[in-house]
Amino acid sequence: MCKYKYVSNSEHDTKAFAKKMASKLGKGDVIVLTGELGAGKTKFTEGFLSYFGLEDEISSPTFTIVNEYKNDKATIYHFDVYRLENSDEFYAIGGDEYFEKGICIIEWGETIEDALPKNYIKISFDKDNQNEDKRILNIETHGNSINLEDIL
Repeated sequence: MCKYKYVSNSEHDTKAFAKKMASKLGKGDVIVLTGELGAGKTKFTEGFLSYFGLEDEISSPTFTIVNEYKNDKATIYHFDVYRLENSDEFYAIGGDEYFEKGICIIEWGETIEDALPKNYIKISFDKDNQNEDKRILNIETHGNSINLEDIL
């Protein structure tokens, strides 16, 4: 496992970082986003989708569990597993079947950590108590995930 840290000073920074990360990922890559409400997980997803020209398509998957965004460049599955009790419920909806079909972004993914594939990227969003716009993104690559040093 490799660990990285990225300091975002604004929503714009978070989106730009996500867009840069999107340029390095492809089918079969999984990103897990963790952090309290309002920490920047959805802004990250907006930035990620913007790389593929899909930022205007975003909607929260809170009640549907997963939203699919697709164009000729990529298929992205955006999960919100906040309402799931555990990984058994994730398996029950066939969530693991999405991992190889496209890029998966999973909000609140710590709930289903034991269901994740061997290779994934986990990003924990922490708010800064001194600056309401600042976020600390703690990034861990699990398995043979890509080297992120060139985007940090």
